[in-house]
Parts: sequence; structure tokens; C-alpha cells
Amino acid sequence: MTVIAIDLGGTKSSAALISSEGVILIREKVEIIRKSGTFVSEILQKQIQKLYSLAQRDNHKISAIGVSVPGIYYSATGHVWAPNISGWKDYPLQEELQKILPEIPVKIDSDRAAYILGETWLGSARGCQNAIFMAVGTGIGAGIMVDGKILRGHSDIAGAVGWMALTPHFRTEFTRFGCFEYHASGDGLARVARDYINDSPNYYGLLRNPIPENINSYDVFEAFSANDNLAEQVIDQAIKMWGMATANLISIFNPEMIIFGGGVFGPAAQFIDKIRLESEKWAQPISMKQVRIAASSLGSDAGLFGAARLGFLTD
Repeated sequence: MTVIAIDLGGTKSSAALISSEGVILIREKVEIIRKSGTFVSEILQKQIQKLYSLAQRDNHKISAIGVSVPGIYYSATGHVWAPNISGWKDYPLQEELQKILPEIPVKIDSDRAAYILGETWLGSARGCQNAIFMAVGTGIGAGIMVDGKILRGHSDIAGAVGWMALTPHFRTEFTRFGCFEYHASGDGLARVARDYINDSPNYYGLLRNPIPENINSYDVFEAFSANDNLAEQVIDQAIKMWGMATANLISIFNPEMIIFGGGVFGPAAQFIDKIRLESEKWAQPISMKQVRIAASSLGSDAGLFGAARLGFLTD
């Protein structure tokens, strides 16, 4: 059996034919930068039609279509919310995609759910029934699997860990980003660096930029590698927060494994051991001894394999 898998991000849509053994047979990628809701839906429809035609050419039977979206999938309505795609506040994506090939079921879920499905199928958490994927990129979210099932919550929003409160003092900026995401996401590392620079008029290191708004997480990691003191402070704070958040999740869910992935991990994978040490200070001690913490082994393909796994799952 084969599925059409689509991993939709904020800037691109990756699609593939993937076999039940997890082999990518055909892959394609389409940029969606500055595309609005209707146009993005049309791109997905064209990808489905193209891959279905290629599957027919090569005698692959398509059993389902799995789609990962960068936001929330509302299972009761088939609608989606994606903050980085204009017009996708309550968008009827299930209905639109199902019309393309009515005889083939379309299954949609959030990217964070796809990440943990991919990792427990083929990645670092292969075979785990209780595992968490901490996705750290522009923002922060978590795919949470409990007893082999994705935890969805009352309205499919479970896993929004970027709003985890990790400091005792509230800032109005947390209303938009959440405390954890404000400090320790990819954008958060850059924000914290800019805050430190503004508070350090005598700093003239690698992150001193004529236009502070241009600093990004890549710059922070580059400066850290060059032993820049300010960058080291930014990363040290992020490690503390990644560790505290991990400890909270360990204490609440008692998982077999926590996997870090997303664009920041990546370069931050080198800090896994330090994150574990920080977690050990805070977590329930028995659960802490039982859990494994690792970086994603699927990298940027975690969402694509997760979308495929979604297609293979029976309801």
C-alpha cells in the first residue's frame, strides 16, 4: 500500500508518495511564500492530482491521503487554523481536498501531531506508546502521544506548550507568544539577544548589529560557536527553559521518550545532555530516570513521515 503525504509549512508544501514500509517513492516541494488560503489549497490539490497520476503510472495503489498543517485541525468540522497562512482562520480544507479524489480518504492533523506520529513510526521514538515531540522553530509546540493515541484536548489545541509559564513575572508580550515561546523559540532567541543588547550599551560583540531587528537565531548560534559572551547568556537561558519545560512534561505525562526537533534542533541538538541535566533538577525523580531525551532522527522529514503514518492509521 502507498499513501500521498503532504507536510504543509509556513513557506513550502512538501509532498510525497510513501510506501507502508516508510520508503519515499516520489517527492516534490512547492514554495507557498506570500500565498493566501485559497491559493494554498489549490497548490495542495495540484500536488495530490500529480502524485496520484504518477502512482497510477507506476502501479501504486493509493489507500489514503495524509496532510500535516502548521496550526490546528478541528476534527469535528474538518476545518483548519494556520496563523502563517492568510485566510486560514477557519478554513474548510478537508472538504476541499476530499473533492479531488472522493473515493480516497483524506486525513488531516496538526504538524505537532504529525511529528510524533513520524518519530514513533520510523524515528528516534520508534515503537513508543507514550512519547512527546517538542517542536522548536519559529514557535514552540508539542505533539503528545499517550497510550499510543494523540492527545488532542477539548478543542484539538492540546500541545500548545509555547504558553507554558516558566517565569514568575508576567509580561504583556506573553499574551501573543506565551512565556516559553517568547524566550526559547527560534524567534525567541533573537528577541532575548536584542533585549540583552539594549541593556548592555558597552557590548561590542558579534551580535552588535546596526539594525537589531535583523538578528536571527542563526546569528545567535554562530556567535555562540565563536564564544561570544552575550550569545552564551542567551543560549544558557534557553537551555534552562528547555530543561524546565521538559521536566514539567515528564512529571505530567511520564513519557518513555521526549524528542526535540524543528529548525532550532538543528544547531541546538548539541545541548541535549545539558537539557537533561537541567530537567533532572525539576522533574519527578522516578519518571526522570525512566525517560529518554534525544534529538529527532527524521529532521525536516518528520512531518512528512507523520502525514504518511496518519494516512496508514485506521480510525
